[in-house]
Amino acid sequence: MGSILIDALHKNPIIAAINNTENLIEALSSEVEIIFLLTSNIFDLEDTINKIKNSGKLVFVHVDLVDGISTTKTGVRYICEKFKPDGIITTKGHLISTIKDYDIITIQRIFLLDSLSFDTGIKAIKSNNPDAVEILPNVMPKILKKIIASVNKPVITGGLITEKEDVIHSIQAGAIGISTSKKEIWEY
Repeated sequence: MGSILIDALHKNPIIAAINNTENLIEALSSEVEIIFLLTSNIFDLEDTINKIKNSGKLVFVHVDLVDGISTTKTGVRYICEKFKPDGIITTKGHLISTIKDYDIITIQRIFLLDSLSFDTGIKAIKSNNPDAVEILPNVMPKILKKIIASVNKPVITGGLITEKEDVIHSIQAGAIGISTSKKEIWEY
């Protein structure tokens, strides 16, 4: 299932992270292959997913950020069955197995704050077995290389990506993709 994600990231490693409607319009006309939907609500989600899919792009819904739907297994089932996104992003590892039941790509988002969160994140990734991992904030190349070696999963970096140089450093360290809400970076 993750091959669709990897193929799209080989075409363009930049992922448009959308946190408002205005950015969605620009992302739809950009060269990105993938859109991470970081804002939505139960009333707009279906229409937004359809717009993204109709533009020929993959859509990944960050289920933790959908207003009006709880981040429980039932809430995730509802999103998978009713809206059928290409993928789901979540920080809640226990939801990964439920999502996999729907043959939808899973991305586990991990926040690295210190060495404890690093160790906990690695254990969670190994336990939950997502298709890919998103690490936030964009971390030092040395740490990114350790993560990639530890989890044997495609790794996406995001957070604090402000310049094309950040993209280059992440790719050189082994990241397969970079998510950013910074529109100026979408055109790699």
